[in-house]
Amino acid sequence: MPVLTYRDALNEALFEEMERDADVFLMGEEVAEYAGAYKVSRGLLEKFGPMRVVDTPITELGFTGIGVGAAMVGLRPIIEFMTFNFALLALDQIVNNAAKVSYMSGGQFKVPIVFRGPSGAALQLAGQHSQTFDSWYANVPGLKVVAPSTPADAKGLLKTAIRDNNPVVFCEGEMLYNTKGEVPEGEHLVPLGEADVKRGGTDVTIICYGRTLKPALKAADTLHADSGISAEVIDLRSIRPLDTATLIKSVAKTNRCVIVEEGWPYSSVGSQIVDMIQREAFDDLDAPLLRVTGADVPMPYNKHLERRAKPSVEAVIDAVKQVTYKAP
Repeated sequence: MPVLTYRDALNEALFEEMERDADVFLMGEEVAEYAGAYKVSRGLLEKFGPMRVVDTPITELGFTGIGVGAAMVGLRPIIEFMTFNFALLALDQIVNNAAKVSYMSGGQFKVPIVFRGPSGAALQLAGQHSQTFDSWYANVPGLKVVAPSTPADAKGLLKTAIRDNNPVVFCEGEMLYNTKGEVPEGEHLVPLGEADVKRGGTDVTIICYGRTLKPALKAADTLHADSGISAEVIDLRSIRPLDTATLIKSVAKTNRCVIVEEGWPYSSVGSQIVDMIQREAFDDLDAPLLRVTGADVPMPYNKHLERRAKPSVEAVIDAVKQVTYKAP
């Protein structure tokens, strides 16, 4: 199996889906001539031409609206935001149109559209360019929300999202583009709404997604080596729909749970998971559910403060030791 970067896996998914279906097209700022701000669309303009790889002005609300309209009449647009921070300018089209048109038309219109781009913090981009809005979109009925953690999942989930007849918000971890992993060639699809157990374990369940998979796995390895704690690490992959069955099955086995996410703690994805687990698996719990999140502040610019504001390996280890009653 070839080893690809996260960005190249996304590029491969775009190439394969555009080649498979002539109704698929990509639109956004600098996606064509510049090959995308993060080079995800490299080579697509040369292969498919300017009618299917469309550069736009800096008008998020405008080109997102064009994409929604195109989806309503049968095309399959992929709208790239240079960063999801800029997608705030297009929230009316995403939330009030893309998410609701099928429902409000009694199913007469489908909106098969993908909104994709980098999400979360990078390095020293400060408060306005380091935000994680996964829970915002997941709050909206009519939107599906996914956040792949690995190159293989990035390819498989993007291909599935493009083929879905519903609007999909596709959050790519900004710090993941250079990460590498094995990626299946050809027809590789990952279902939406299906979590993946990235590491088996028996003592505690660690639930994570996106960029937090790496610190979660590193924490699990450290805990096993230093304390003999066996942590099961589950990558959500899909935030809405949520694979509740896999999470409940794991918690029923381990009886303890820590949720790790990059976003703010208030009204977060983790909050929803805590609510679901305490309702569905309360009798299986031997300890309170704990969350590890980003700090409840705008992201600092200073690199030392920024590091403190992000979920860390140490914070995950500390949370696991608390729920296993091995805290110092």
